[in-house]
Amino acid sequence: MSFKKMIRRPLFAVAIAFAFGFIPKAVDAQITMAQAQTAVDAAEAEARANDWNLTILVADADGVPVYMRRMDGASARTTDIVSRKVHVVITTGGTSGAYGQALAAGTVDSIPGGIHYEGGLPILMNGELIGAMSASGARGSEDAQAVMAGLAAIGATGGN
Repeated sequence: MSFKKMIRRPLFAVAIAFAFGFIPKAVDAQITMAQAQTAVDAAEAEARANDWNLTILVADADGVPVYMRRMDGASARTTDIVSRKVHVVITTGGTSGAYGQALAAGTVDSIPGGIHYEGGLPILMNGELIGAMSASGARGSEDAQAVMAGLAAIGATGGN
């Protein structure tokens, strides 16, 4: 195949896609690396002030990790737990604690790979979901407290 044909065919395919209205949708708002770092710094400060050793994760609205920090003394298994909390938040749009309550009440189905502990919250900016943040290593309510401190630092809410 000639070089010209190698270039023409993909360009032709893209032109056809646009002609038939297959235009990629605009990317929704996402959390930035700078916001993620600021949120994690604030959550860590809250954890240190209370002598908690946490792993803290911020993910984008698709659940893809943006920034994670495992504090000295945090258990290795907390890295899995924060990921599973984020998975629940992205899947349900609510908190991991609310999912746990609904699961216990029998009002929702189990989410494969999900976890029901508190400490996973959506990151809402102007009412729009831009990501999820979770912490693990202390009691669920304490994990949630650290996450709320992180969200407050970036002007976000957690849907509570």
